[in-house]
This record gives sequence, C-alpha cells and structure tokens, in this order.
Amino acid sequence: MKSIKEKKERSLGTKLFLKAERCNSAKCVMVRRPYRPGPHGQKRKRAGSDFSKQLQEKQRIRFMYGLTNRQMMNLFKIKEKEKIMNMLEHRLDRVVFLMGIAGSPRIARQFVSHGHITVNGRKVTIPSFHVKVGDVISVRSESRKSKLFEELSQHLKKHTPPSWLKITSVEDAKGQCVKEFSSRDAQFPFDVNLVGEFFAR
Repeated sequence: MKSIKEKKERSLGTKLFLKAERCNSAKCVMVRRPYRPGPHGQKRKRAGSDFSKQLQEKQRIRFMYGLTNRQMMNLFKIKEKEKIMNMLEHRLDRVVFLMGIAGSPRIARQFVSHGHITVNGRKVTIPSFHVKVGDVISVRSESRKSKLFEELSQHLKKHTPPSWLKITSVEDAKGQCVKEFSSRDAQFPFDVNLVGEFFAR
C-alpha cells in the first residue's frame, strides 16, 4: 500500500525523513522512485515560477516539522533566518528526534504528545516546547518499561546527535542541550529565504 507520507516526499522531490528508519535505507521511496507520484510523474516537469518555488519550500518545511499553516505564518513574522531555524530546531519533538529517541519527526511528536518525554524531570506534552541550553531531555521512567523503548539503549549506543546536543545516559535515555543550534553546522532540504519571501508577499 502506497504511503501518503511517501507521496508527500515524492511530490516535493526531497527526503523529509517522515518514515523512521526507512528513509535511511535502500527502501526509501526517494531512492526507489525519485520522481513525482502519478502515472505521468516521470514526464511531468516542475513549474518554474518564483511563486511555485516559494510554495514548494514552504511545504517542505511544513511537512518536515509537522507545522500548521497558522504556525508557519506566526513563525515567519520573525525576519532573521537564524532565529527561525533556532525556533524550529529547538522544538522539543525535533530534539527528541535528533537525540535518537525517536526514529522520525512524526514518531517524536507522538512520544511528546503522549507524555513519554520529560524536560528537567517534568513531563512535557507540547511538541513545540522550546528547549533551552542546559535543559535535560529524557524518556519518562514509567515509559521506559514500554515495548516502544525496549531497544532504545542499543540504538542510542550507535547514534551520534548533532554537536549542540549530547547523550548523557544511554541507560536512562537522557540527553542535554549543551549549546545553541547554529545553521552553520547543518544542511537542510529547503531554502528558508524563499519561504520568507512567500510570507512577505
């Protein structure tokens, strides 16, 4: 059965890591079928107008971070690119994904909203919660007994988070934000400047 998430990636022409480990394997849809969905996907050419490019970049960010259109509008009231990326990357669900606790951003959002994640020892159920430098993120002790996390320790031993995050305890599935995110240390499948132009129209 074809996945709606995979169709989104194909229509936007880039990996958005919407499907956990599959996106890092040879089974990834962007490896097997790197063209737009539909019977004419291989022949269909992308529109080249400025508006279509801006819209496409907007959709890439929206699907990658699981944002609503209203959240996107509020976010891009900020004019500085670095601040926008800081707000996106410091979201709790994003941090949970980058730390390796969840296999995809979508699963990370579910872990947070279902109450499996704590920040500084307190349960937080808001995926957009802003993680600050010094904050300690972990899987709630009650949740670690769940089958959802039974192989997490083995996974974390092999996982390398970005330089601004640190895994402090594999056994406790615990990590910390050790510094501010910097866009100089990362590459993304979208252009924030084009999205800013879209909302500035």
